[in-house]
Amino acid sequence: MGCEHAQAAGGQTAPQQFDENNLSEVKHVIAVLSGKGGVGKSLVTGSLAIELARAGHKVGILDADITGPSIPKMFGMSGRRAMGLGNLLLPEISTHGIKVMSSNLLLANETDPVLWRGPVIAGAIRQFWSETSWGPLDYLLVDMPPGTGDVALTVFQSLPVDGIVVVTSPQDLVSMIVAKAVNMAEKMDVPVLGVVENMSYVECPDCGKKIEVFGHSRLDEVAAAYNLDILGRLPINPAFAASCDAGTLEDDLPAGMLPEAVAAIQATAEFLDAKAALEQEDVAADADAAAPAEDATDAE
Repeated sequence: MGCEHAQAAGGQTAPQQFDENNLSEVKHVIAVLSGKGGVGKSLVTGSLAIELARAGHKVGILDADITGPSIPKMFGMSGRRAMGLGNLLLPEISTHGIKVMSSNLLLANETDPVLWRGPVIAGAIRQFWSETSWGPLDYLLVDMPPGTGDVALTVFQSLPVDGIVVVTSPQDLVSMIVAKAVNMAEKMDVPVLGVVENMSYVECPDCGKKIEVFGHSRLDEVAAAYNLDILGRLPINPAFAASCDAGTLEDDLPAGMLPEAVAAIQATAEFLDAKAALEQEDVAADADAAAPAEDATDAE
């Protein structure tokens, strides 16, 4: 039941859970979020997807940054267009098997601006979930837009999100960024798996010394304040930017990136899978216990 005051004022009620189509079997949905833009969410999303795929998982990326998508270019999909299968869209597939759906795959030109209002953008998120044939996936990573606006509300209220990875930077804004993400996660009742710090340092190519370009990181104290795990720190690396621009991140990303974040995602999935299996066993046990009583009633 919706809020009667919102209805009386002509407002919209909270969206319902989007249905999954018959050609999709997504086991786990993980959102990558930040409280502000420019911290490198897409790089973290892409890196996590690549590492999960390298570990043998079937992985997809739902690019929820509708007005500023960068995932297709990062995965070498510039100029490619999503095709259809009946009433469903087919995600594009990267060189190494990662499935991607993004607004840039629906535009005539990737540089065309997306001038859509909130309800239309929410409709695109529904289409990317309910009307896209994802097939069997172990993980669907959702690359969120900056901040905590309409898209974030739509994703957390309408998709079965199992956890959130927060991305931040070492600047003084880190406390605000993490606080916004954590507070939204609490309101949406979605667990935060931990925090990844991007642009944490730059490594001297000559001596290997780590230089904190943005000053000393406050991530440790902020993570402790919100009881969050630190899932990794990424350096400023021009090679990453060059790979994203060239669409070769899958091939160029060094092995073993963000191992703590990958482990946290896998552990969450294993816990939820085990919990679901126990619940199924309980249901089966209850059914078996009820069966003799029903048989006795039939005999009488």
